[in-house]
Amino acid sequence: MPEITILTMPGLKEVRTPTRTGRRYFVRTFGCQMNEHDSERIAGLLEADGMIRTDTPDDADLIVLNTCTIRENADTKLYGYLGSLKRAKTENPDLKIAVGGCSAQKERDLIQERAGWVDVVFGTHNVHRVVDLLDHADEWGPITEIWDETRSVGDIPSGLPVHRETEHSAWVTVTVGCNNSCTFCIVPIVRGPEISRRPGDIVREIESLAAEGVTEVTLLGQNVNSYGRDLDLNGRSPLFADLLRRVGSVEGIERIRYTSPHPKDFREDVAVAMAETPAVCEQIHFPLQSGSDRILAAMHRGYTGKRFLEKLEMMRSIVPNLAASTDVIVGFPGETEADFAATLEVMEAARFDNAFMFQFSPRPGTPAAEMGDPVPSDTVQERFDRLVELQNGITYEQNRAQVGRVEEVMVEGPSKRDESVVTSRTRGNRIVHISGQWPAGSLLRVRVTRAAPHYLEGELSS
Repeated sequence: MPEITILTMPGLKEVRTPTRTGRRYFVRTFGCQMNEHDSERIAGLLEADGMIRTDTPDDADLIVLNTCTIRENADTKLYGYLGSLKRAKTENPDLKIAVGGCSAQKERDLIQERAGWVDVVFGTHNVHRVVDLLDHADEWGPITEIWDETRSVGDIPSGLPVHRETEHSAWVTVTVGCNNSCTFCIVPIVRGPEISRRPGDIVREIESLAAEGVTEVTLLGQNVNSYGRDLDLNGRSPLFADLLRRVGSVEGIERIRYTSPHPKDFREDVAVAMAETPAVCEQIHFPLQSGSDRILAAMHRGYTGKRFLEKLEMMRSIVPNLAASTDVIVGFPGETEADFAATLEVMEAARFDNAFMFQFSPRPGTPAAEMGDPVPSDTVQERFDRLVELQNGITYEQNRAQVGRVEEVMVEGPSKRDESVVTSRTRGNRIVHISGQWPAGSLLRVRVTRAAPHYLEGELSS
């Protein structure tokens, strides 16, 4: 059986013989793009060890749950799913169950207590160790491995095998962790302080992806705008704007996106780099969270509603046809009707193309969970409904304004509802359905012919 070589850390190679050839694995992902990217790497490591992916847990020899803990319902889903696996484990004692990700990092003891049938619990920075941990569980029984020590750039695994869902598109991590202190957010607790990857490592990874046929990359970080502040390269720290330009020069990369920026740290040089780098898409995800200055201060966001709108306007003045989306939380502790009205006012002024809207979910361990003065649930629901109605109307208006425009779209694949139609995305990240068949990754020129509330329809432009 051939040996495989895996680069698990910069400069550290692991050579091993695949030990699970022919066994089947199933991965279920909860959470954000970071989790999705980690799941791709977990899948790549398992396949390098000889395993075969299955789309159903029923015939899996290994089930991996890659978890999120941003909102309370994510934890509820996890424990509900683990409960459903108890019977499967009883009926098949050889079945292995592994839990990784943010919930595993935060609640390792609780997972062991509530779900003793789990074999492996691994934290947010032990993805590269998943095969070793399974080996340990095979030989010695259940194991938990969570990082606790101080980390550095050398602790970011690179060169891991990856099983991507699409051949033309890839995620690339530029930072891990977060140095901000948003009172509602648990990310700094479960992912640790911010660490930036060296720009050369990032560019080399993207060059390798381009050589494999990848044409679109999304740069990932909890706060990409603070990228490079912890690095010292020849007496200076690289800036995110520098990174965008370097990535944009990689031959074969047609589209570059990034998420997420932080409004308090967003600078004009990034907008200029977006405008001057053809591969960087005219799209920004710009998290507002609230339009109330009082609530923003309680959240420790570092900006006001006015300052947020000024930065958004600055970006739009530099980047033509910029499409913008956002995140908004309704029902933060102490939110009054006046606070919520301020959010509606900023949302109306911002005219976002899309918004991800959430009801406040207290996360144990965060300052917001201890603030008291909760907003009654029926009030939160009523406000949430009003916000959704407002934003849905704005999104539909923004979509209707696209009718007649000619856009470059990248095909993602057949529509899930109609295989005679392909789903594609504009550079502004709007979904466009087109009749016909083209391979995923194809770039087409399309005239928008119809707008629906949450997507567009188009036809090939001559």
